[in-house]
Amino acid sequence: MSGISATSARVVADGKFFRLEGKRFFVKGVTYGPFAPNAENEMFASREQTAADFRQIRELGANLLRIYYVPPAWFLDLAREHGLKVLVDIPWPKHLCFLDSDESQQVARDAVREAVRATCGDSAIFAYSVVNEISAEIVRWSGVARVERFIESLIDEAKQIDPGCLCTFTSFPPTEYLQPRNIDFVCFNVYLHQPAALEAYLARLQTLAHAKPLLLAEFGMDSFREGEAEKSQFLSWQIETAFRSGVAGTVVFSYTDDWYRGGFQIEDWAFGLTTRERKPKRSFDAVREKYTVASWFPLARTLRVSIVVATYNGARTLKACLESLSALHYPDYEVILVDDGSTDATPEIAAAFPRVRYIHQPNRGLSVARNTGIAAATGEVVAFTDDDCRADEDWLYYLICDLLRGGFVGVGGHNFLPPEDSAVAAAVALSPGGPAHVMLTDSEAEHIPGCNMAFYKWALDEIGGFDPIFRKAGDDVDICWRLQQRGYRIGFSPGGFVWHYRRSTIKAYLKQQAGYGEAEFLLGQRHPEHFNSFGGGTWRGRIYTAARSALVVRPSVIYHGLFGSAPFQRLYAAQPALPLMLATSLGYHSFILLPLIILSFYLDFVLPLTIVASALPIAICVLAAVQADLPPGKRRLRPLIALLFFLQPIVRGWARLKSRLNIRSAMSRTIVGDAFDVSEPSTRSVCYWSDGRADRCLVLGSLLAQLEQSGCPAKPDTGWATYDAEIVGNGWSRLLLTTATEDLDQGRKSFRCRLQSTWSLRARILFWAVALTLSIVVLSFSADLPEVWMLPMLLVILHWYLEEERQALAHTTVRLLDQAAAAHALIKL
Repeated sequence: MSGISATSARVVADGKFFRLEGKRFFVKGVTYGPFAPNAENEMFASREQTAADFRQIRELGANLLRIYYVPPAWFLDLAREHGLKVLVDIPWPKHLCFLDSDESQQVARDAVREAVRATCGDSAIFAYSVVNEISAEIVRWSGVARVERFIESLIDEAKQIDPGCLCTFTSFPPTEYLQPRNIDFVCFNVYLHQPAALEAYLARLQTLAHAKPLLLAEFGMDSFREGEAEKSQFLSWQIETAFRSGVAGTVVFSYTDDWYRGGFQIEDWAFGLTTRERKPKRSFDAVREKYTVASWFPLARTLRVSIVVATYNGARTLKACLESLSALHYPDYEVILVDDGSTDATPEIAAAFPRVRYIHQPNRGLSVARNTGIAAATGEVVAFTDDDCRADEDWLYYLICDLLRGGFVGVGGHNFLPPEDSAVAAAVALSPGGPAHVMLTDSEAEHIPGCNMAFYKWALDEIGGFDPIFRKAGDDVDICWRLQQRGYRIGFSPGGFVWHYRRSTIKAYLKQQAGYGEAEFLLGQRHPEHFNSFGGGTWRGRIYTAARSALVVRPSVIYHGLFGSAPFQRLYAAQPALPLMLATSLGYHSFILLPLIILSFYLDFVLPLTIVASALPIAICVLAAVQADLPPGKRRLRPLIALLFFLQPIVRGWARLKSRLNIRSAMSRTIVGDAFDVSEPSTRSVCYWSDGRADRCLVLGSLLAQLEQSGCPAKPDTGWATYDAEIVGNGWSRLLLTTATEDLDQGRKSFRCRLQSTWSLRARILFWAVALTLSIVVLSFSADLPEVWMLPMLLVILHWYLEEERQALAHTTVRLLDQAAAAHALIKL
């Protein structure tokens, strides 16, 4: 992994980790000092002692020193000579209420400038921490947003002097809510003495870090109070737990018991790996053992993995994908490329990778292609990525590590925008509708995106693989929900990430969103319990993506504890205002904005309302673009992001609507030849007789299965309803089915069914919106235009159509109920 040889190169951030001279650089560090002032009045040991310390630190296997004062030039020369990188904590009076004083703020800025100028461009510098552990009381006093902005300003000061430097600030649990936007990596001091607590908190920190590396910058134990044996065991499992959790590195506190602070030599603690005289302790050997292995700690089991890549005309990015999969740091895996009828250069590209198993088939869609890969897989685990992804070299290691540790049947990870991708792709990554993971907890997911997921093969076989109905998208959501319906859990691996190229043109992005819209409708048919009355998906978990799914209009809430004294002060981020985004939907433009525009040509008093209604979606999209987390060099993309926020829901909504119209035709064919009475009541009863062998729950199960096959989705009772199932039509009607069993003589039973069909909420809103609009038009123009009285006929037609839909649903349900009853030997009465 990362060696300890002298180098003139600088470390750079690379996804969730760091890279040095093209190789992965895992931080394996110790804190160093501060010491009593030396002969030059520097807070460092003498040059001779420092050189001796560095030789010993190399024996430890460490490659980084964290220091708390700005180092002199000779210190960095020695560090470079010994192959050590230096993380510099820049000291300034952060223990004061610094935001109350312009002078204190200036002192901090001057300290950062002087530190960076003194060491600018030195290859021994790993990064600058512009502040270390601001008191939670000070943050609460000054205000979270003000403190964050000030930290960001300090980082800007450093970047102006040395644009290529890495910058961070060092936080700790009482201020975990501080989230400056321009840090290069997340840096935390954490002292937790229980394995489960540390593992859970690291998962929490990985959630906060999202796309940035996480550095465990300070942890340790006191030999005086805990004992050296306990400390050795503690540091050993802490280091291993941290690296298995996908952190970019660890820094043990501290190298030596020699520690000088506040003008005094500290005598009553012993956190060091060596004594004050630099004699190695037992914990020194424990850390050396772990740093020798880190970060590649052996897996509990090395599972064979089959990586399946389904491609259709993906030649543009396929080569980079296969190259990355050929260079994974994992001992036992195969790559299966399923060509789903490509007409581009895919076969030629595949031929250049002889170790890749190439399977060609006619174009049958994404799910079928993935099922083909599953059938050909020889691995115990089947992993999936896309042809427009580039896997990180340690991708499989972290996926399998978390799959084994968490007791999951599947696991997924991040998908990041590659730094070399286009400007349009950067805008697309921050626009709605992109691949995202949905988290139930910090380690358990409700959904993982299809470009980065892995499952046990037996679990995929148990549920029959991917549903072939999903040709373009939606298969990953469906597979996750079906596994969870069986009681299985899906995990998330922060260290197992892929680079995902986004759509590079607006046309390609909108085409993708249209495909997502079609898939969303199909998901609504398969999983109606996960969708609301307007056809929108509802998630139990929280969506995590670089793009905001909607405007955030409420501030986040922070738990500070009594008098601001809680040791863990957590930020609860405000949920996006999804209802507000309805003003950007296709339905809003069709049923609200368009009628208002038409009316404004005839009614002057409607014009102001029309202007407000027209401005509302534009304002929402502009504000969403303003909230987009763009790096400084790409802020010119905000107008494009605003445009994509405006177009995306229209395109996606139209695709859903077209799919719904197609499914309506299919439902009509299901009941063809059966007439139904337009005066049919909304509530009807059906009764069946049995000799006592039939089971009501089995009959209901058969009915739900037949409803799904006929394209008529149903939401079964979850235990809280007063009915057995809600059957949803094509969006305009719903039916509540309630059943009961009556015990008759001689063991016989009657099976009674009550069907209550109504218009859906969407149908009611449409009907009354049309009624209101027509009323306004008729009342406004009846005097001058008598023909306007014909318009109410449109309302009659709409009423007839909605009633037809309601009755068609009832009729279809009765027909399928008859079939389910007959399959269980029930006789209709």
